[in-house]
Amino acid sequence: MHIEISSLNKSFNGNHILKDVNLSIERGEFITLLGPSGCGKTTTLRCLAGLETPDQGSIHVGNQAFVHSPSKTFLPPHKRKVGMVFQSYALWPHMSVEANVGYPLKRQKTSSRDRQNRVASTLSAVGMERHAKRFPHELSGGQQQRVALARGLVSARGAMLFDEPLSNLDAKLRIAMRSEIRRLHDSFGNTSIYVTHDQDEALALSDRVIIMRDGVIEQMGAPYEVHTHPVSSFAADFVGFENILECKRITDENGLRVANLSGGLNLTLSDTTSNLRPGHFVAFRSSSVLVTASQGPGISGSGTVRDSSFTGETRTSIVDVADDVGITVTVPDSVDAAAAYKHGGRSVRFYVPETSLVILDR
Repeated sequence: MHIEISSLNKSFNGNHILKDVNLSIERGEFITLLGPSGCGKTTTLRCLAGLETPDQGSIHVGNQAFVHSPSKTFLPPHKRKVGMVFQSYALWPHMSVEANVGYPLKRQKTSSRDRQNRVASTLSAVGMERHAKRFPHELSGGQQQRVALARGLVSARGAMLFDEPLSNLDAKLRIAMRSEIRRLHDSFGNTSIYVTHDQDEALALSDRVIIMRDGVIEQMGAPYEVHTHPVSSFAADFVGFENILECKRITDENGLRVANLSGGLNLTLSDTTSNLRPGHFVAFRSSSVLVTASQGPGISGSGTVRDSSFTGETRTSIVDVADDVGITVTVPDSVDAAAAYKHGGRSVRFYVPETSLVILDR
């Protein structure tokens, strides 16, 4: 179902949590609301589910008005027929798997035969049909999450809402379950809205990623677009740009325009970076830093290794270039030059190619 959110506002105890949020979601689309705690992503989801009442604005799902503040329309949660999967599994401990999954249908007064058929087919879809008679305490965390997914899917009539459903699972199971969530989305054809603070989940699952900040939408776009072309230093930081340097001033050196950056680093401006201004930012990922001297246009520098950690196939180090500025560097641990980054106190050189830089105006 098509979902239209218009001028959504919500405050708690005088704190303005949602500030004129506008969002149009196409039928069958999978979008993710991404952002830190307190940014408004979960409140947006709860307004969609009917668990919060917006102060102002409207929410339309298909041809139905869930919320329309001018006419004081507010559709109760049980009449919205959206599926929801919570951070906690929220399973009834005294009910079997099939009873948990069928509970929303029972509340909707679905006939016993139809309920049994829909529960059986949905449990089959999530691979839990053999556990229908078991109780939640007899299941693993991953199995309980599959039951929670089935319960959401069986009650959904075109829309599914996910509130950080994988945060209680271990890393390996999270990766497996996010693939399962995307498969089920494609199979059932629902419109899905997913809330997370994990950028990897957002990028892996979504057709579109919406980054939220302080109750407003900071950026929205396809995963590749958001990942490679953030629109602000906040967005860049949230999608994994470990290094964000402010442009302090532009100087003229021998006829060339040079940007003086945080930490005393310099960047000679070219056609590619000519839009950089004082107060703007230069962002780059730690993996883009080369452990070598300058090899062309870009940022060259040196510093002292402060911290270093082995993360499997790579080594990530912090290189202090000034008292208050450190550059994060990630290199394959097999690279000979990485040996210099293994211990603190060593002086090292680095270079960031111009092609790896992203210019941000805020």
